[in-house]
Amino acid sequence: MTINVLYLAHDLSDPAIRRRVVMLKAGGAAVSVAGFLRDANRLADEKDVPVRVLGHTADGRFAQRIAAVVKARAGLARHLSGLRRPDVIIARNLETLALAKGARAQFGGSVPVVYECLDIHRLLLDDGLKGRLLRAAEGQFGRSASLLATSSPAFVEHYFKPRSNLRLPVMLLENKVLDLEAHPGLWPPIARPPRKGEPWRIGWFGAIRCRKSFAILSEFAAAMDGQVEIVIRGRVSPKEFPDFERQVAQAPHVSFHGTYRNPEDLSRIYGEVQFVWAIDFFEEGLNSEWLLPNRLYEGALHGAVPIALSSTETGRFLALRQLGLLLSHADVAELVRRFEALAAEDYLSLFATLADTDRSIWAVGRAECQALVRQLAALGSTAPAEAGFIIPSPLQSEG
Repeated sequence: MTINVLYLAHDLSDPAIRRRVVMLKAGGAAVSVAGFLRDANRLADEKDVPVRVLGHTADGRFAQRIAAVVKARAGLARHLSGLRRPDVIIARNLETLALAKGARAQFGGSVPVVYECLDIHRLLLDDGLKGRLLRAAEGQFGRSASLLATSSPAFVEHYFKPRSNLRLPVMLLENKVLDLEAHPGLWPPIARPPRKGEPWRIGWFGAIRCRKSFAILSEFAAAMDGQVEIVIRGRVSPKEFPDFERQVAQAPHVSFHGTYRNPEDLSRIYGEVQFVWAIDFFEEGLNSEWLLPNRLYEGALHGAVPIALSSTETGRFLALRQLGLLLSHADVAELVRRFEALAAEDYLSLFATLADTDRSIWAVGRAECQALVRQLAALGSTAPAEAGFIIPSPLQSEG
């Protein structure tokens, strides 16, 4: 089935945007993209994907992003001119949801809209005037939507049901790895305990924006004095880390290796570590407690044992499957205690349990992409589902 999808992107620099576009293409959709840019355009080399830049935004500058949305809304007809009429519009994050109704109007006003929200911004959870206004805006903008797509059931439980003004059916789209090629030799993955005299290696990959994680990991590496190495890769937030290279240079046994391509580089980079840091404090007590991060799925698929906090949604996800290295407290003392006691046999046991899981928990292939596109295509021909109902998704794991 071929459908036309217009993807409204909050940040063309985000690798997750490229992943979703590739997923839709693999499912048989023709995709056009209109979005904001913060850094390099990750879709610049993507064939057969027309891309329109709506403006430039900056990480952490909320007022500037609002102004960019207002400006983009005024020029929407010009930005979307010449694009094929979509069968579905997907709006990623609140700033593009604000544009969805206007985009819909450019193509006749009857195109179904999907609101894709994979993080809950802290301002949406604010109990003051700012939070109430933002939730009201989300509810107003979401009136044009037919479906909410989100990546963690905890987002539904803790925000969309009790606090959001949205009343939409929900599709759970976990942050699974997109694997379009058949690589039977890569599953199950191969154990890689360190050779004698080598350190345990913990990978912290993806969006590097958590100062508390960096502080804990760097202090932990220093305390272990060469028995543990922290390997960092990904997009570093300049707002959170304005002098990141200097901080890394001053942290013993910590290294940074820049960005990587997802999914092309995942096997290589996760294959170089034994563990993956799946803990986040960026919005501690809120979004960080509820998310199921990309690095959880990426690491587990490639045999890197997740380190998670047991009290979070990630910890509960792993505990249910008896996987991972779960911490009661994510602090240096707890990490030192656990790793000083860690023997090769303990690691091999953790690894074996992980390698024994079903690959579909962590990855999706072409068949799942096609099923997703079929579900999107059906939005234009079926009555809306009951609000608040979680629709079974081709990307949702069992259990």
